[in-house]
Amino acid sequence: MAKSKKAHDKKNLVIVESPAKAKTIEKYLGPSYTVKASMGHLIDLPKSRMAVDVDHSYEPEYITVRGRAKLLKELQSDAKKANEVLLASDNDREGEAIAYHLRNAIRLKSETVPIKRITFNEITPIAIQDAVSHPTEIDEDKVNAQKARRVLDRLVGYNLSPLLWKKVKNGLSAGRVQSVALRLICEREKEVESFIPEEYWTLEADFKVGKSSFTAQLVSWKGEKPELKSEADVNALIAQLKDAESKVADIRETEKTIRPKPPFTTSQLQQSAANRLGFTSKKTMQIAQQLYEGVNIGSSRVGLITYMRTDSVRISETALTEVRDWIGEKYPNDLPEKAVEYSVGKKAQDAHEAIRPTYVTYTPDEVKDHLTKDQLKLYTIIWERFVSSQMNPAKTKTISIDISSGEGMFRISGSKIIEKGFYKVMKLLSTKEDKSDALPKLKTGDLVDIDKFYPEQHFTQGPARYTDASIVKTLEEKGIGRPSTYAPIISVLLDRYYVTRSNKQLVPTLLGRMICDMLVEYFPHVVNAGFTAEMENKLDEVEENKIRWADMIGEFYQPFKDRVDEVGKTLESFKGSLDEETDIVCEKCGRKMMKKLGRFGFFLACSGFPECRNTKSIPLAKCPRPGCGGDIVARKTKGRGKEFYGCTNYPECDFISHFKPTGQNCPKCGQFMVEKYDKKNGSHKACINPDCDYLHDAGDEGSSDDT
Repeated sequence: MAKSKKAHDKKNLVIVESPAKAKTIEKYLGPSYTVKASMGHLIDLPKSRMAVDVDHSYEPEYITVRGRAKLLKELQSDAKKANEVLLASDNDREGEAIAYHLRNAIRLKSETVPIKRITFNEITPIAIQDAVSHPTEIDEDKVNAQKARRVLDRLVGYNLSPLLWKKVKNGLSAGRVQSVALRLICEREKEVESFIPEEYWTLEADFKVGKSSFTAQLVSWKGEKPELKSEADVNALIAQLKDAESKVADIRETEKTIRPKPPFTTSQLQQSAANRLGFTSKKTMQIAQQLYEGVNIGSSRVGLITYMRTDSVRISETALTEVRDWIGEKYPNDLPEKAVEYSVGKKAQDAHEAIRPTYVTYTPDEVKDHLTKDQLKLYTIIWERFVSSQMNPAKTKTISIDISSGEGMFRISGSKIIEKGFYKVMKLLSTKEDKSDALPKLKTGDLVDIDKFYPEQHFTQGPARYTDASIVKTLEEKGIGRPSTYAPIISVLLDRYYVTRSNKQLVPTLLGRMICDMLVEYFPHVVNAGFTAEMENKLDEVEENKIRWADMIGEFYQPFKDRVDEVGKTLESFKGSLDEETDIVCEKCGRKMMKKLGRFGFFLACSGFPECRNTKSIPLAKCPRPGCGGDIVARKTKGRGKEFYGCTNYPECDFISHFKPTGQNCPKCGQFMVEKYDKKNGSHKACINPDCDYLHDAGDEGSSDDT
């Protein structure tokens, strides 16, 4: 009898990846279930060696991750006492591998307990209950695809990295996919540097008709687009226009239908969050993870969005019915007759639905008191994008008025929304098309008077550096990486200091450029975007059981290894080639300081190393404070480690600047110039002196005096 009661007391064990997810799911399953978190991978390749048997089918040698043995032991012990084990890690390759390794580890300690796999796309009571009611087996093909990626990356990293240590600098590393992204960023930087800005001018004019006035822009001269390359050009044209007769030549009205966009995929979410909210890809994914795993809404805990790693725009029938019911109730005139269908891209794996709210009734206003500021922003754009995707298109009307003036044609245009359609649910995602300017009431043939001219100087803008949004877009377009890897690719490049962020732009460091140049020259195949995309497709084929994972690795590895060995023997070492003696004297021992390249950029080190270990930051400019004489160097704040520029005579001198010195002096007052950025001027140079009005345009060379 006692034995029977003991068996009856056994609980079902559910193992998820994170404590937040465990907390949410435990609330849904009730007292007969225990939910534990594995905290990600418990079993993986060791960090200290390659651990891939290249002589025997590339089998990986897995070990318990350092520091995770206690947790694994606890889970094995819990499983032994359980009625049944349900492995509920994420429904992707990494999640499948976690489940696979957990199953094998539990089997070693308990051969009889039933072990099943459950998957779900959202953390809601219905989805979890449904998953528990329909457990499956582990998808071995998905596990093999993860194994293939892991082994492939390990073979590339553990062969290229020692080569970099030997030839460039100790402690460097090269990743298979990150190196391709680095190449894209470096190539764009070369385009930015080689671009030569050209001056051009535009001309606007104020026109008067009766008591009203309006401003229009010159759009053609003698029937062609005006080419005004200098102030002299624009002044010559004004001289011909000022006494010319001006009249309304044409008024055109056009209507345009604007269709809503499909709900978010991972890459689209990262791009919109970067452009609209200023979030990095990493931050976007961290917040999306929180919304997916569950937040407390009053007394209940709810997963607010579906799984956030997806390349599909597909929506479940249940979600479509729910959103159409909600639109029908709130905006009945904007509900299409049939649900709007969006085509899934050719490259999409379509394993998951698009990112959407789990309950459309949880509007941003409903949940705002339960979310952090950033959670609310991200949830709002996900909610708006999903709901709007199932609403009627918007319609705009554009009116263009052409004013002929001598041999010139001026134009003023204005748009207004005549049917809001899906814009009715847009707040954070609203567009400029929602805003319109009033146009003057005119008719063809009306005479108007030119009141004033506004010539304006511009410089052509070169190619823009990559941002989080644009690099993710490019990676997706080229088929490099997958939804789960976009954010980590950027993070790794930043962590290794191959790339830095400046005004939200990704800028390669000197170290990053050196590594990129070496890889492009000696391993063009490995850092080729087409080749990397092809490898991604082969990993997909492994998951679809079309090819064997070991065959795929074997095809790649031998030619690659032969090339590594050849380069190792023939490539000349760059080590120390960037070290440079300076005139700066070490204050500790009197020897000269050397300019050296470290992991975080250049620094000064005493040439007497190792006897003298003095190091310091490189002076970027002279302190502008009268009588100070100190140097301006890069510093970092405590906590978040934000960079700023301060005087070496601190605390006696407390001068600081948040803008980086350019290495040039102002030609007007002699103080140093800094790099500034704003939306109107983009990146430009300006004088640090607040009393000096000298400002460089983005294309202006300025003084080349060294500071």
